[in-house]
Amino acid sequence: MDDAGIVAALAALAHEHRLRVFRLLVKQGPSGLTAGDIAEKVGISATNLSFHLKELDRAGLLRASRHGRFIRYAVDVEGMRRLLTYLTEDCCQGRPEFCGEAFVAASTVCSVKKGALR
Repeated sequence: MDDAGIVAALAALAHEHRLRVFRLLVKQGPSGLTAGDIAEKVGISATNLSFHLKELDRAGLLRASRHGRFIRYAVDVEGMRRLLTYLTEDCCQGRPEFCGEAFVAASTVCSVKKGALR
């Protein structure tokens, strides 16, 4: 991911509603949720949600898939992995074990989720 893509992803997450949507979809996993379910759980209108979903999608953090007349939104695990990798790849001069358990856990989760989508 280039610098412009990283800035776009971070900018997309730098909003309360989009961050809540993203975290909800991370918890939900690859099956995702419909826009109606997301709006209900996050507590915003469908119109407002549509704008935020579009921003997250443009930033490469979501993917949408049509199921009948519904569109399901899910976290784009590869996009999330690229962002986390970019932010942490030079952690502690290439010695991630110095960064603590949280870093190791995040790296493991991203690797597992990446494998689950293949």
